[in-house]
Amino acid sequence: MPAAGGCMTGKKAAHPAVFFPVLFLCYQKFAIVRAVQSMSGTELYFRLLRHVRPYWRTFGIGVLAIVIVAATEPALPALLKPLLDGVFVNKDESVIRWTPVFIVGLFVLRGLAEYVAQFALNWVGNRLVMDLRGIMFRKLLTLPARYYDDQASGNLISRLTFDVMQVTTAATSVLTAVFKDALVIVGLLGWMFWLNWKLTLLSLVMTPVIVLVVRVISVRLRNSSRQVQQQMGDMTQVIQETIEGHRVVKLFGGQDYEQQRFDAQANNVRRQLMKQVAASAASVPIVQFVAALALATIVYLATQQSNTDQITVGGFVSFITAMLMLTAPLKRVTSVNEPLQRGLAAAESVFALVDQHSETDAGSIDPGRVRGEIRFEQLRFAYGADGRHALDGIDLTIAPGETLALVGASGSGKTTLANLVPRFYQPTGGRILLDGQDIAVLKLAALRANIALVSQDVVLFNDTVAANIAYGAMNRMSRDEIVAAATAAHAMEFINEMPNGLDTMVGENGVKLSGGQRQRLAIARALLKNAPVLILDEATSALDTESERHVQAALEVLMRGRTTIVIAHRLSTIENAHRIVVLDGGRIAESGAHAELLARGGKYAQLYRNQFLSSGEG
Repeated sequence: MPAAGGCMTGKKAAHPAVFFPVLFLCYQKFAIVRAVQSMSGTELYFRLLRHVRPYWRTFGIGVLAIVIVAATEPALPALLKPLLDGVFVNKDESVIRWTPVFIVGLFVLRGLAEYVAQFALNWVGNRLVMDLRGIMFRKLLTLPARYYDDQASGNLISRLTFDVMQVTTAATSVLTAVFKDALVIVGLLGWMFWLNWKLTLLSLVMTPVIVLVVRVISVRLRNSSRQVQQQMGDMTQVIQETIEGHRVVKLFGGQDYEQQRFDAQANNVRRQLMKQVAASAASVPIVQFVAALALATIVYLATQQSNTDQITVGGFVSFITAMLMLTAPLKRVTSVNEPLQRGLAAAESVFALVDQHSETDAGSIDPGRVRGEIRFEQLRFAYGADGRHALDGIDLTIAPGETLALVGASGSGKTTLANLVPRFYQPTGGRILLDGQDIAVLKLAALRANIALVSQDVVLFNDTVAANIAYGAMNRMSRDEIVAAATAAHAMEFINEMPNGLDTMVGENGVKLSGGQRQRLAIARALLKNAPVLILDEATSALDTESERHVQAALEVLMRGRTTIVIAHRLSTIENAHRIVVLDGGRIAESGAHAELLARGGKYAQLYRNQFLSSGEG
C-alpha cells in the first residue's frame, strides 16, 4: 500500500509507458509521477506509506515474493532460445534432458512465491483497513459539535465503510499488478534488448501515445471516483433517514417519496460508476491497439532480419514470445489505473476526515469536584458567519445548589446557553466561570466530569439496561450502585418486569422502551454519575401524565443539592425553581422567582398566561 504507494504512484504515472520504457520507470519512478500525475497523488501514497510502516517486515516479504514471481516470467522466453537452438539446430542432448526440469522447477518456485505475495500483501491490506478505520473513528469521537452540525451522518458512515475499503483495495491490487508486472516488463524488455536492441528501440516510438491516453483517462477516473464516493454517502443518508424515520414514512404515506429519493441516488451512483467503466474500458483497447501496431511492425522487421541470418530461429521465437508475453502485463497495468484512481480519490476523502481539527482543549487545570457556582460574563455566541448572535451580552450568576430555569420562545438562546457550559461550542465573546475559574483553562475531560445531562432526546445504546446506566467512565460501578441509581430514578419498577432485568437489551436507541422509561434510564445514568452540575433540557416534554409524574419525581431526587440549569417549555414544571430567567433574542429579558415574575406582569407572565389559556385549564 503505502510502500506500494510510493511505487504505485510512480507506476501509476508510468504504467501507460510500461510496455516499453519501464527501465526508465524503475530508475525514475517519482520523476515520472511528477510528470504525469499531480503531486497530490504522490503525497497521498507517501502518507499511506507511513501507516504501513509498522508492518514493514510482512510487507517486505510480500514485495520480495513479487520480485521472485516477476523474475520467473522472463525466464520462460529466455529458455526458448537455448532450447530451440540446442535441440533443433545443434542436437545438444544435455539441453534436451535438463530443459524440462528447469521448466517444472521454474513454475514450482513461481507458485510458491505467488502464494506468499498474495497472503502477505492482503494481510497488510486488511491491517491497513482496520488501522485507518480506527483512526477515523477516534477522530469522530473528538470532533467538535460544529462539525456534526455541518455533516450528514450518512456521508460520515460511508467514509468509514466504503471509502476506506477503496483505499486499501486499490493499494493491494495496484501493488500486485503494477509492481509485479512492471518488473516482468523490465525483465522481458531486458531480454529483448539483449537479443535485438534495434527492434526493441523501435517499439519505444509508441510510448508518448500511450502516456497521453492514460493521462487523459486518469483525470477522468479520479473525478468520477470522487463523485461516486459523494453519491454513495448521499444514498447512505437516504437509507439511514428512512430506517430511523420509518414510522413517519408509514404514517404520512411517504413510501413513494422515499422510494423516489432512493432510486434517484442509486441512479446517480450507477451513472458515476458507468463513467468509470467507460473510461477504464476505453483505456485498455486503445493501449493494446497502439501496442499491436508496434508488435506488427517489429514482427515484420524481425522476419526480414531472419532472412539475412541476423537472427537465429531460437532468437526469433524467443523475441516474439517475449513480445507476446508483454501483452498480458501491459493489459493488467493499464487496467489497474481504475482502482488506482478510485483509491486516490478515496484517500482524499479518508484523510479529509482525519485532518479535521479536534475539539479545542487548551485547558491545563483539573479542578477536581467543583462546588457548582457558574458565572456568565458578557457572554456572546454566534453559530454562523453572518454576525447574528444567538446570545448577546449574557451576565448571569448561578449559586452552588441553585436551580435556575431558562424559559423563552423557540430560538431565544436557552439550549445554546446550556451547551456552552460543557464547551460543546466555544463562546465568540465573554467567558464562563466555574467556581471562579474560566472554563477555557480547565481540562475538557475534567470539566465534563462535573456535568450531567438529561435531555428530551435521550440517547441509549444497543446494549443492556445496566450498560446504559453505567455508561462510559462509570462502567466500573458495582451492581449495587447501578441498582441504587435506578431505584432513585423510579426505574427499577419497570426494569424488574423485563425478561432479564438489568441485563435486558434495550434495542437501537432504546426502541423497546417507552418515552418515560427511556427518560428514567437517562436520569439513573445522571444519578450514578453524581455530578455537581446538572443540565435538564426539556426532560419532561412529550410525556404522558403518568410518565411525567414518575420522571418528575425522579428529577426531584436528581436535582437535590446540585447546581441545575433547567430548560423548559412547560412552565408548570419549573414553578418551584429558585430563579427563572426569561431569554428573548439572545438577551436576558427578566429574572426572578415564579410568583415575583407573575406579579411583575412582564414577558414571563405573558408566556405563562398564553400557556395557561392554550392548555384549557380554569
